[in-house]
Amino acid sequence: MNHEIKTGFIILCRYNSTRLPGKILLEIYGKPVLQYIVERLAKVISIQDIVIATSSDPSDDPIHNFCRGKKYNCFRGSLNNVALRFLNCAKEYQFDFAARINGDNLFVDIETTKKMHQIALTGKYDFISNVKNRTFPKGMSIEFLRASYFEQIIKEFPTDEYFEHVTLYLYHNDTGKNYCYFYNDICPDAGGFQLAIDDKSDFELASKIIGKFKKNHTEYGLIEIYNIIKHL
Repeated sequence: MNHEIKTGFIILCRYNSTRLPGKILLEIYGKPVLQYIVERLAKVISIQDIVIATSSDPSDDPIHNFCRGKKYNCFRGSLNNVALRFLNCAKEYQFDFAARINGDNLFVDIETTKKMHQIALTGKYDFISNVKNRTFPKGMSIEFLRASYFEQIIKEFPTDEYFEHVTLYLYHNDTGKNYCYFYNDICPDAGGFQLAIDDKSDFELASKIIGKFKKNHTEYGLIEIYNIIKHL
């Protein structure tokens, strides 16, 4: 009998981000950024398979406490070695494939995530990513990694920079690899647009976009959000 592939979503986040401290728990219309992300991912996968992976540093206690209050899974690991934190989280939850979602990706696209999740479930690839060549907006990045593959490739990382940026080494060394790059052909004009919440102006833009929503935020995907931005 074939082993059923177990997939999970790992949201990597820290509380003390340099440019916008505490951004992961900042509220937009009464709801923290982190909750928006979880609710969007829960349209793709069971909430039991979504994990918030933060650090064991006391500065990240607010994230841990928030997760406890919401009954979200929370994993705590290395502060600076984010790649190891991601890997250890995937192993702890026994995910065969783990999707890396950044804590600043408030508008992670549900339909794109569903399609990429289906590709991961085929088990054909070691790495599936929509980041290459930035055809999607920043803030809609999704990367699926086969956990056993990542455990091997992490041994090749030459410098701390690669451990901090998790998947950077894979893009720098992708020739002849069993990778699948997923490109945005439904709304190419949105490619590379800044939707990740990096600083105060990004947060203000996100608040403006959500302020235009007439339905639940999970009803809005890439095209709808792009059309809102055009008319702001």
